[in-house]
Amino acid sequence: MARGRFVTFEGIDGAGKTTHLAWFRDRLADKLAATGRTVVMTREPGGTALGESLREILLHQPMDLETEALLMFAARREHLAQVIEPALARGDWVLSDRFTDATFAYQGGGRGLPRDKLETLERWVQGGFQPDLTVLFDIAPDTASERRGAAREPDRFESETDAFFTRTRGEYLRRAEEAPYRFTIVDSTQSIEDIRKRLENVIASL
Repeated sequence: MARGRFVTFEGIDGAGKTTHLAWFRDRLADKLAATGRTVVMTREPGGTALGESLREILLHQPMDLETEALLMFAARREHLAQVIEPALARGDWVLSDRFTDATFAYQGGGRGLPRDKLETLERWVQGGFQPDLTVLFDIAPDTASERRGAAREPDRFESETDAFFTRTRGEYLRRAEEAPYRFTIVDSTQSIEDIRKRLENVIASL
């Protein structure tokens, strides 16, 4: 069976991507059912037992910025080796809530870690591996902040300022401009119905 495909959902906290993940997985699984392929849904940081342990540390423990970036890529290497690469090799499709674009956006854009350090880690951990498609849910930081305020107790990323999320969003959009062949940008201020119509078109294109 031919290699599967790797799709990622990205966006700042409060952009609404999580609202559509399970729906997208189910729709994609329906389309793939006749081919014998399945959809593996996962997340970053996380996706493996080690990755989930690192996720708890990353979301709740204060640390040096470079430590934060190194832990993100450590969790990612394990994720690639244990989940993503094996699934793609057996012909399944992988849908991930965040991947490396999030690290460039949050640790790079938001926190200010120099891009060349992130690029070095990216090459070391991934080689040239990138998602086949990245769906970026785009929203203004003040609107996202209102949405986050109505959600659960915030972690240390969700607790950041609008200025932080403005920088994070800017880096996401820079990445999308740099690789337009890989990114699809969704205006997440639209209704759920309109967003899902857009996502139906994305699935059809895949």
